[in-house]
Amino acid sequence: MAEEAPKSKRRIRKESLKAKLDRLLNEYKNILICTVDNVGSNQMQKVRIALRGKAELLMGKNTLMRKVVREHISRNPGLEALLPHIKGNIGFVFTNSDLKEVREVVLKNKVPAAAKSGSNAPIDVFIPPGPTGLDPGQTGFFQALNIATKIARGSIEIINQVHLIKKGDRVTSSHVALLTKLDIKPFFYGIVVIRVYEGGAVYEASVLDLDKEDLYAKFFAGVRKVAALSLAIGYPTIASLPHTLGNGFRKLLAISLATNYEFKEAKMFKDAAASGAAAAASAPAAGGGDKKEAAKKEEAPKAEEPEEEEDMGLGGGLFGDD
Repeated sequence: MAEEAPKSKRRIRKESLKAKLDRLLNEYKNILICTVDNVGSNQMQKVRIALRGKAELLMGKNTLMRKVVREHISRNPGLEALLPHIKGNIGFVFTNSDLKEVREVVLKNKVPAAAKSGSNAPIDVFIPPGPTGLDPGQTGFFQALNIATKIARGSIEIINQVHLIKKGDRVTSSHVALLTKLDIKPFFYGIVVIRVYEGGAVYEASVLDLDKEDLYAKFFAGVRKVAALSLAIGYPTIASLPHTLGNGFRKLLAISLATNYEFKEAKMFKDAAASGAAAAASAPAAGGGDKKEAAKKEEAPKAEEPEEEEDMGLGGGLFGDD
């Protein structure tokens, strides 16, 4: 028999990756789907070390990973939800531990990185005011970028804080040149968790940031909407039942107060209404005398005071006679 040709390194690597992915899909139930843009091999190794005992990080060809996942769908149909997300520069973090804790370990390993021309800024970039350490001969460079400067102690000084790049904007060569001159590394690159596979469902990683209070608030907001919709269309549900009973009781109570009809729950309200009406009726009778007397006092004319005769200081009559 002819001897089999030795396997190439590429084939060996593919078979090794397939065997590892088979094991991970059988061993773990949850997967963090990550992007690994601008992440170096040294940084990846640090993440793997940090995840030991909690999770395993796997990188591989998307075509091979899709093929292996399809083979497992017959045994685990929930994995079909994973297929649309196997695209781009991604990796998988397999775990059975707490997803939030594993995600924090993955995100913690970041390294500062210089800006690259043509890339999109992941965050806003600001240049602080103050001395730059550059000689005055380079003021034209700052003027081209509309950055206000002054010369202080033989070096260029930036007057105000500059918002150089907005989040999501494309980094230009001028931005890169300026940040390089100032020795500023504005970005931090690391593995980013974008989605989570759990129990046959895939959802955004931001869901992991929700606590119990957030979940309760979202749940009761949904209950309120269901109740409002049920009341609007007249279709009873568990959410609308308390409101329907409350509205019905208020209508019965209104009928009871307007008529002689009485029932046990309405008696307290009728007694309160009756006592309030009696108190209102007796109030004018009790204070009526005082009000009448006050009115009489206001209407009574005031006694006219006699006018005093002015003394002209002439002794008797007008001509001085008695």
